Amino acid sequence: MKIYTKNGDKGETQLLGGTKVKKHDLRLKSYGSIDELNAYIGHICDHNIDEDTNNFTLMIQNRLFDLGSNVAFDQKNKEIRLQSLDQKDVDSIENEIDRIEKVLPPLTNFILPSGHKTTSLCHIARTVCRRAERNLVELKTHENVEEINIKFLNRLSDYLFVLSRYNLAINDIDEVIWQKKS
Repeated sequence: MKIYTKNGDKGETQLLGGTKVKKHDLRLKSYGSIDELNAYIGHICDHNIDEDTNNFTLMIQNRLFDLGSNVAFDQKNKEIRLQSLDQKDVDSIENEIDRIEKVLPPLTNFILPSGHKTTSLCHIARTVCRRAERNLVELKTHENVEEINIKFLNRLSDYLFVLSRYNLAINDIDEVIWQKKS
């Protein structure tokens, strides 16, 4: 099978289910940002923070793939069955946040998204996650989007923030504190 089909050469593509849309369609923007987020999460995983984090980020990548498929689905072909996110997925993120926050000092200042290459990458992924969330919220104003999908992305961005701090902590690196103008 060839990787290129030439079907999208005129600025259109097919949703999962067959509906043709323009490549600037909000649905494509939504699942494109989820795909971009998934790539960043993979890059974080490749940094090998620790085994628990690697296992967790791999699970997150799988759930993001499920989410992207659901967003890409035009909901017209009822024979297509997809994996869906549920509250257990959100709970798993919350549990992981709670696990890694146990080793973190209380947050008493605003911190800058820097300090270590993996920490910066976590912050990049966090901002992409927030964009994916905004895109999904916008899509929800026009199409059917399950609330759990938005909740999942919201919690995932929280996790990425905590993970950025965790990476600094386990590497014994101070957080970069935001400094007010004097």
